[in-house]
Amino acid sequence: MPDSSQHDVSPEVGSLRDARVFIFGLGFSSLAFVRRTAGRVASIAGTVRTEEKAARLRAAGIDALVFDGHHATGSVREALGTATHLVQSVAPGDAGDPVLAIFESDIRAAPDLSWIGYLSTVGVYGDHGGGWVDETTMPRPGSRRALNRVEAEASWTALGAERGIPVALLRLAGIYGPGRNTFVNLEEGSARRLVKPGQIFNRIHVDDIAAVIEAAATRGASGVFNVTDDEPAPPQDVVAFAASLAGYAPLPDIPFETADLSPMARSFYAENKRVGNGRLAELGVTLRYPTYRDALTALWQSGAWRGR
Repeated sequence: MPDSSQHDVSPEVGSLRDARVFIFGLGFSSLAFVRRTAGRVASIAGTVRTEEKAARLRAAGIDALVFDGHHATGSVREALGTATHLVQSVAPGDAGDPVLAIFESDIRAAPDLSWIGYLSTVGVYGDHGGGWVDETTMPRPGSRRALNRVEAEASWTALGAERGIPVALLRLAGIYGPGRNTFVNLEEGSARRLVKPGQIFNRIHVDDIAAVIEAAATRGASGVFNVTDDEPAPPQDVVAFAASLAGYAPLPDIPFETADLSPMARSFYAENKRVGNGRLAELGVTLRYPTYRDALTALWQSGAWRGR
């Protein structure tokens, strides 16, 4: 288990101008980082699971390679051999971290690698009954999924220590942004005002995630950073605010006990906490969207809520 009390940030702010960035998992968050840093890094490439998705991203000008989670490819190994910065956003499974399982020796041998960013989740903290947690709070995972994350964090931290390079554990709250937000759910008819008294969640806009990744990479940051907004809020309040903005009639309250939820969705409600983000200031990051109201208002007014 990583010791979250051991962390630092390089005092000198560097530059990514000469960085050769490699990303495992070109998903929602990491693609926002790719868009943010376009033209401001020497090179950036990453993996997707299928050739079909790789072809779509290449057509959009993104250097995408295939890693199916099980097999190494020469192109990925070659890219790792020249990388200076590595971002890992592929989720672990019960068998461990798939990137380390296949490419650990390549990462250990990468001659120019100087920083690793691991995209984790605030789910590692488990349930705190609505109380506050911060970067000094030790993980106490309440599910196998969260335990897998804690074990992956420890493995990446250990690898970095052995290599003598910083590893930043970026623990993300619930992610939303263009194409993935409550307005989309309202339009699709899937939005619901589920009410579980006392339930609180944190969230984070995907563009703020991209800013944090860039800042952490630029500064060579290490240790734990909670990547979350400033205002934990009940989920039903978020739905009500979005519905009001978009002109929908108020949605009825649905008691959590009677709601028809998948096991995965229900598991999220088993954990209740407020997550502090105090270490973001050490990165020089000021959130563009510190509350869900800021983000949803901007998404609605700009028309970007349907996607980029």
